[in-house]
Amino acid sequence: MFKNKKNILIVITFFFLIMIIGFIFLKNNSVEALSKYGSRGSEVTQIQTKLKRWGYYTGSIDGIYGTKTVNAVKYFQRKNGLTVDGIAGPATLKAMGIYSSSSSSSSSGATNSSNVNLLARLIYGESRGEPYTGQVAVGAVVMNRVKSSSFPNSISGVIYQSGAFDAVSDGQINLTPDTNAKKAAQDAINGWDPSYGAIYYFNPATATNKWIWSRPMTITIGKHRFCK
Repeated sequence: MFKNKKNILIVITFFFLIMIIGFIFLKNNSVEALSKYGSRGSEVTQIQTKLKRWGYYTGSIDGIYGTKTVNAVKYFQRKNGLTVDGIAGPATLKAMGIYSSSSSSSSSGATNSSNVNLLARLIYGESRGEPYTGQVAVGAVVMNRVKSSSFPNSISGVIYQSGAFDAVSDGQINLTPDTNAKKAAQDAINGWDPSYGAIYYFNPATATNKWIWSRPMTITIGKHRFCK
């Protein structure tokens, strides 16, 4: 009798262990949800839309994760120092600015929000009234400086480098940015670079510094000339 009860207890315990392991497996799979070849849906549409805007993707935005989307994701991953596997996993989605409650943490969200807000304030102070592409380009200049060994390696370090931006010197950095400036900041942080790699920009109508005129120009957008 005692042995039968013991055997039943072992079977019940084993059954519950199997249930717990299965639950953990399903939970982990849901947390690590990702888009890859063959996937369809709104997340794929977001990926294609962003990559097309930034120049990585040339196909149609159809919400279908096909070969062109895989290649575009790989291109984005190579340019942003990510694992090049063509799969839009948590790290790649985060780099694109696509967040879900399961893949983003409060700390990373807070850091991203702080960087977007600071860059948006600079963009608003330096280029409000300029075309949207020109505002993104101003943000891209900051991001290009962050990547350059000749400048500080953080957004705040670049923006607050002594004499770097008039908006900091004259206090316009403290103005409240509008929606366009915030969107432009996020696009620049996500990798869109309409400045074509520029690390400087100036207004030819007001510039008095002879040195800045000697810099190789990449593009002119609105009133700003961008250069390297």
